Amino acid sequence: MPTAIITTEDLREFKEELLENIKTMLNHQSGFTSKKWLKSPEVRELLSISPGTLQNLRINGTLPYSKVGGVIYYDYEEIVKVMEENRIHNKF
Repeated sequence: MPTAIITTEDLREFKEELLENIKTMLNHQSGFTSKKWLKSPEVRELLSISPGTLQNLRINGTLPYSKVGGVIYYDYEEIVKVMEENRIHNKF
């Protein structure tokens, strides 16, 4: 069996390739890649809510949105912010 010499550059390339593969797998595993702006169906799927619930979140001002040409868009970061602000910490 022939001996192969591995250099530090080989290891560095391997590390970078491995990290890229892990990132790709995590993005595919979650089934959802983070985008800046989401449409209503994407938000409903992300939060597992009905169209009526999403409408109520818009109407009562809980979830900010933008409307362009009849299409409603939600900022992903705003959704995360709302979720964090409404986190309930139970003390047991």
